[in-house]
Parts: sequence; C-alpha cells; structure tokens
Amino acid sequence: MITSLLFLIQLYLAFGVAGLVWPDKFMPLFGILMFPWPASYRVIRINGIAAIGAYLVLVGRILIAGL
Repeated sequence: MITSLLFLIQLYLAFGVAGLVWPDKFMPLFGILMFPWPASYRVIRINGIAAIGAYLVLVGRILIAGL
C-alpha cells in the first residue's frame, strides 16, 4: 500500500516536470484525453503545475503524518 502511494507520488512529479519541459510531446496525449476541447500549451502547462502542486501536498502530508 505504501509503496504504491509513493510510486503514485513520483508519477505526479515526473509527469508534472515533463509537461513543463516537453509540452509538445504531451500534445497528442492531451488531444485524446480532452477530446471535445482542443489541447493547448497553456492547458498542458497548467496541468504540469497542478501535478507538481499535488506532489508537494502529498509529500507534505506524508512528512507531517510521519509515514
């Protein structure tokens, strides 16, 4: 359970940073995931920032809870 949670947290960080560094590589994926709406670099950048924010919240919660 804890290992899968830590893996999920690492995925948040990896995809958040990758979305900020290589938004053009994520454009086809977001084109499929957001089908009725067109994917844009702004949406990919916002998603990357939100994923890094989720990573920081989860890491902070783990550190405070003393996992």
